[in-house]
Amino acid sequence: MSVITYRQALRDTLRAEMLRDDDVLLLGEEIGLFEGSYKITEGLLNEFGEQRVRDTPISEEGFVGAAVGTAMMGLRPVVELMTINFSLIAVDQIINHAAKVYGMFGGQTSVPMVIRTPGGGGQQLGATHSQNIELFYAFVPGLKVLAPSSPADAAAMLRAAVRDDDPVMLLENLGLYNSKGEVPDGDESVAEIGRAAVTREGSDITLIGYSRMAAMSLRVAEELAEQDVSVEVVDLRSLRPLDRQTVVDSVRKTGCAVIAEDDWLTYGIGAEVAASIQEGAFDYLDAPVRRVAMAEVPLPYAKPLENAALPSTESITTAVKETLSAVGKRVG
Repeated sequence: MSVITYRQALRDTLRAEMLRDDDVLLLGEEIGLFEGSYKITEGLLNEFGEQRVRDTPISEEGFVGAAVGTAMMGLRPVVELMTINFSLIAVDQIINHAAKVYGMFGGQTSVPMVIRTPGGGGQQLGATHSQNIELFYAFVPGLKVLAPSSPADAAAMLRAAVRDDDPVMLLENLGLYNSKGEVPDGDESVAEIGRAAVTREGSDITLIGYSRMAAMSLRVAEELAEQDVSVEVVDLRSLRPLDRQTVVDSVRKTGCAVIAEDDWLTYGIGAEVAASIQEGAFDYLDAPVRRVAMAEVPLPYAKPLENAALPSTESITTAVKETLSAVGKRVG
């Protein structure tokens, strides 16, 4: 077992998949000579050459479109978008082409491509470079949207994305790149797309998150355990398809739930999860489902304001305690 960063897990997995399958190639801005803005592709140009590691012009619509065509011809391109915010430039290629080709042509042509892209706030990158707009893509049939929270999951989910025959968006939160975790040596496990994980079992309340919020939820659960509160943490992992059953099963056990997300509150992923709980576990609920999310503002650049706008362990803890209070359990 090795302890590595989320960044290293992604880089090692990309390399392993390129060694495994000659049809895997990389496209993106500055992924070759510069080795990627976040060094996920470090050393891969030297090892695999320009035919398989392609530096592209600053033209997201162009190189995402090229990847769609490449995938339709039978290769397995992995596109790096420097930030999910730049996906807005390529949204036509993602939503109207990658997601729809298989259905529009009666299943005659699949689009086995991956779009890797980081997002999220907390890095003082300002309003246009700090967004969590995964909802846009989780909304679209034909796409699969993954959001790993740990190095081991980043590796297993990237492996699954590369080998999948549908277009997959793998969302990497900037705040997780330097996080560390255990990854089994020689591990080649492939995650099941559409499967959530109970990352900590508990009995008092269900705390649901994904990506950075799943990691933060685990910290909250550990802290509350010291106050005799048993929190069950569900990491969604896959936003589309969404594993509603694991969420419902957990809430049926605990009787209450808090959802933590990095995106804006209204119309967000949490709203979909709350609706799933209402449909599948309404009779088991002892308190309303609570959501904790980012303030509904363009994310400020100033650090104190940025911190104030983002969800935190404190805001999640408060929501958990208030929900437990509503069901008659007082916490220290």
